[in-house]
Amino acid sequence: MTKKTTNNFSPEVRERAVRMLQEHQGEYTSQWAAIQSIAAKIGCTAETLRRWVRETEKTSGAQAELTMSERERLKALEREVRELRQANEILRKASAYFAQAELDRPFKR
Repeated sequence: MTKKTTNNFSPEVRERAVRMLQEHQGEYTSQWAAIQSIAAKIGCTAETLRRWVRETEKTSGAQAELTMSERERLKALEREVRELRQANEILRKASAYFAQAELDRPFKR
């Protein structure tokens, strides 16, 4: 016996969910973690969102040319960029703090 499923989601909701995944995937440890999180927010199952993503990838061909090792490398590079941005922000705040401390220090002759 096959289970009948109904299409409860409009094409706009599907496109939005896939776009959200593509935009925020780098914020998660894996694509599956991102899928689970976003699917919960959209109100669909993770497997449903995963299928939508795969369909979009097939039709757009965006991920078709990337091998698994290239995807892993891309993911590692995205993580590194995120970490470097955080480090730059910390350094920027630290330099502003020390510059202010230097201005507050009395002048020596």
